[in-house]
Amino acid sequence: MRMLLALVLLLLPSPAYAQFVTYVSIAAENRIAVFSMDSNTGKLNHQSNIKTSGSPGALYISHDGRFVFASIRSMGRLASFRRSDNGDLKLIGEVPAGADPAFVATDRAGKFLLTAYYFAGKVTVHKINKDGSLGKKPLQSIPTKDKAHAIMADASNRFVFVPHTGPNAIFQFKLDATTGKLSANSPLVLSTPPNSGPRHLWFHPKNPNIVYFDNEQESSVTLYRMSKSGKLRPVQTLSTLPPGYKKSNSNAHLEMSPDGRFVYASNRGHDSIAGFQVDAKSGKMKSIGQFKTEPTPRSFNISPDGKFLVAAGQGSGKLAIFRIAKNGKLKRIGTQQAGKQAWWVEVTKR
Repeated sequence: MRMLLALVLLLLPSPAYAQFVTYVSIAAENRIAVFSMDSNTGKLNHQSNIKTSGSPGALYISHDGRFVFASIRSMGRLASFRRSDNGDLKLIGEVPAGADPAFVATDRAGKFLLTAYYFAGKVTVHKINKDGSLGKKPLQSIPTKDKAHAIMADASNRFVFVPHTGPNAIFQFKLDATTGKLSANSPLVLSTPPNSGPRHLWFHPKNPNIVYFDNEQESSVTLYRMSKSGKLRPVQTLSTLPPGYKKSNSNAHLEMSPDGRFVYASNRGHDSIAGFQVDAKSGKMKSIGQFKTEPTPRSFNISPDGKFLVAAGQGSGKLAIFRIAKNGKLKRIGTQQAGKQAWWVEVTKR
């Protein structure tokens, strides 16, 4: 009987855990590192390297999961890659863009690639073709101000926001989802407090009228409410630093958990990830602390199931892997060598 039971157990399929893939821009080595990620344990295993023509920066995965778009910051180019079944990348092509493309994201329909430029001080819109390639010339190029650091469309795909760390401003655009054309909202420029430096943004996944920005120079996160006409109004600002901290610091990246319960922002200087619990109704934040990570955390990303957070340490070239507890606090569960100047992280389903 025991032998029969053992044989049955042997023949049964082993538990199958969904595997994730993690992409990391390794700026100083002109490559994108690909890691497989065990969705049960959070463990990373290096899988492959994808060579790039220059220093890769921001990455963005298409909504259908078929393509990855990358800014090649040192070359002023935009690249698109096709994802294979195991998550590896194959270059589709590159197009000239402009000086230092700092951030890339598609519109909500995945038809257009939106890009913000740090040195060129502009935004562009490129058509995304069915094969994932980009239009050789932008459909639109709009001068804004210096140090445009992010660009993102809202859930309705009608409005686009561009934070600028230089002039302390958020540019507010209307988006024609059919043509990809951006036009100025009124007002076009929302001024933020002096020395705040709005840098990145994230829309609440459950409440489309709530959006969060981190402020690079001020080391803080601001909650904004968006009106029906696509205009932002600040509601709350909280520091990302512990009380009494006086040393140099700047924020780099901000994201929200997929369930909309927590907001996280990275501190460069304090070298931590700041966490905030979010009120489900008002969207207001409450600090849940700072969690030590690798030196100079430039970017991080949360796994699709909301269980893990992977943060890149630009200073150490390592990835810090955290498990997200039910109360939103981060528990360090692993460290992975990535490469010199690990900049950007994206975690997605295989």
